[in-house]
Amino acid sequence: MIKTDILIIGAGPTGLFTVFEAGLLKLKCHLIDALPQPGGQCSEIYPKKPIYDIPGFPEILAGDLTKNLLEQGKQFEPGFTLGERAETIEKQEDGSFIVTTNKGTQHHAPVIAIAGGLGSFEPRKPAIEGIADYEDKGVEYIIKDPEFYRNKKVVISGGGDSALDWSIFLTDVASEVTLIHRRNEFRGALDSVEKVRELTQEGKINLVTPAEVKELHGDDKIEAVTYVRDGESTTVETDHFIPLFGLSPKLGPIGNWGLEIEKNAIKVDNSLNYQTNIPGIFAIGDVNTYPEKLKLILCGFHEATLMCQAAYRIINPGKRYVLKYTTVSGIDGFDGSRKEAPKAVVQAIN
Repeated sequence: MIKTDILIIGAGPTGLFTVFEAGLLKLKCHLIDALPQPGGQCSEIYPKKPIYDIPGFPEILAGDLTKNLLEQGKQFEPGFTLGERAETIEKQEDGSFIVTTNKGTQHHAPVIAIAGGLGSFEPRKPAIEGIADYEDKGVEYIIKDPEFYRNKKVVISGGGDSALDWSIFLTDVASEVTLIHRRNEFRGALDSVEKVRELTQEGKINLVTPAEVKELHGDDKIEAVTYVRDGESTTVETDHFIPLFGLSPKLGPIGNWGLEIEKNAIKVDNSLNYQTNIPGIFAIGDVNTYPEKLKLILCGFHEATLMCQAAYRIINPGKRYVLKYTTVSGIDGFDGSRKEAPKAVVQAIN
């Protein structure tokens, strides 16, 4: 049983910033996310896309924003349960909650913050007959551990950042990498496209465009794929087929937790602290809805800040918290670190 002060469901930007705001209040956080790494969409879908509306950053790449948020919060030593989806939630007699993931991992906390973005992301699967029969038998929709592909033949399908970046990365891991895309043009970052072109010229990536994978072959596991290009079919041997066509957001199990839902989002009280209809459970970021709601990262940061104040009062009933600016109070990390502004030097002028 993992115990914490605030259990955050969703490790996107809003969830990661919650770690920092909670840490200022001496509250410990643990995060659950179905994706294999923190960052939500910023890490999984568009890590190299620039974001222009983060205060203080005229422009920042989504992946860099994730790195900065992790760096900002690491002094408060958050815990992570990654690659697992929050499946059930049970309220205890003392008002606390136990959340169990789809893999059976249990978490216990007095406060839940649902920061699941647009919901739990599920991979977009290509319409290939029989593909479900090969899932976990050579077909993977998300790469969790690159070492899993060590010295294996890999076929990747897709034309976005994930397909490009993993094709590049796996050239140093897999014995053979084939990238298949239905168009000649890619939607990824320009430097990634250029890198794939270089690796193709060096013979490290087998680039096949425009083409589509139409058939999968194998008995107990995948052994080959057939793609069609210019009306001609070609079959190539492979140990793994990885279609990377992005992720589709769905509310998922959250919709079964007794929360008030409106238009596939969780209704909250924005006049106070973004609490749901269940006391002790809050929803922040894109997953919530209220009058005049804006689905912006910066709005999620604001919601997280107010939510943490409410969480403090639940966890410390009757205890008053005096808000101090970090420029005045400094920051004491759970890891023993301290950050503070330099002390003013008093000198006399003779």
